[in-house]
Amino acid sequence: MQPLVLLIPNLGLGGAQRVFHDHSVELAKHYAVTEAVFNLEGGDLYPSGNPVESLEVSGGGGVVAKLTNFRRRIGGLRQLRERLQPTACISHLEGADYVNLLSGGPGKTILCVHGSKLHDANIKGPVGWLRKKVLMPLLYNRADRIVTVSRDIMPELITGFGVKPEKLLTINNFFDVPQIEAKSQEPLSASEAAVYAAAPVLVTSGRLTIQKNQAPLLDIFAAVLRQQPAKLVFVGDGELREELTSHARGLGLRVYAAWENTAALTPDFDVYFLGLQQNPFKYLRPATAFVFPSAWEGFPMALGEAMVCGLPVVSTDCPTGPREMLAPATATPAAPLRRAEQGEFGILLPMLTSPATAAADQGIWASALTTLLSNASEREQLGKLARERMQDFTRERIFGQWLQLLKEVCRD
Repeated sequence: MQPLVLLIPNLGLGGAQRVFHDHSVELAKHYAVTEAVFNLEGGDLYPSGNPVESLEVSGGGGVVAKLTNFRRRIGGLRQLRERLQPTACISHLEGADYVNLLSGGPGKTILCVHGSKLHDANIKGPVGWLRKKVLMPLLYNRADRIVTVSRDIMPELITGFGVKPEKLLTINNFFDVPQIEAKSQEPLSASEAAVYAAAPVLVTSGRLTIQKNQAPLLDIFAAVLRQQPAKLVFVGDGELREELTSHARGLGLRVYAAWENTAALTPDFDVYFLGLQQNPFKYLRPATAFVFPSAWEGFPMALGEAMVCGLPVVSTDCPTGPREMLAPATATPAAPLRRAEQGEFGILLPMLTSPATAAADQGIWASALTTLLSNASEREQLGKLARERMQDFTRERIFGQWLQLLKEVCRD
């Protein structure tokens, strides 16, 4: 089989790393795949079984250290490409993209862009300016092809960074539908089942980070609780865990946090932070609805997984992904959504990032959730439609597009 290199900064926790793993597993059926990473300091949380080559370059440090490490990564990848003679090198995440583009060497250069660049709040300060104004506009057109995981990332790259349209192609993330469905059937523990039986359960899944924007969801949930009984379950962990639990308690909500080990899991709480779970899907399937308050996305895995589990989903109309998944026949509105929009496969709601409209936007969310929780027939219908929609993103359907792309690019 022809050799192929897949490059990513690290193999730690994250949606891009999960997609990277899935690509590695599938591509290994057709190519001799080698995974390359800057370093293995965070471990390998999604092992694929394919060979892993670490460039052994750490991160961090001051400006001089960062520049030195950057050069070392470029040189390390160049040596790896010279040694393996890959037919292509496919990079995931922006830092890996720059190294891929500048390393040269054998093989075509393909980038996989996982999320919005214009709306990523982590791209800020002098380094953010450098990335947006210099590196992406100057370097991205060097790629042989750029794959975006959402259709709405393409116009950002064209208008925002001057990427040539002919370089771009959208291939959505794929979902292992049978595996997710099977794992979702795993039963809850007796204490977990008691929580789910006590009241309607709103569940959200994802890292506790600024991107996922979970703090306003707590304010919304407090408003919902004033109308009817309910539980809010968080599956995932992250750097904002203390901030979110403190905010919840500040709202008068009774909080269970798995990492605190100070209280037994009982139905006596309002909000449940369950932390990282090896099988998050078993917490999705028995829930009443899935809520997704992200500030920006790519093509969100957590939202798709909830849809596979047959949950009615409620999501911000954030850039990018949710509209494409829930209302694919519609275009991104010129102005931010300020109402509840019934999409073909789920409900789109205002983003929760504007201080000027925060109270009104949260009110729209609370009203939509209260209405949904009181309408079992609508929930059943939305859950059925969500599950049907995910048949468009099966492994077989999506990955054929990757194989076709590699065939075309490597033939040029």
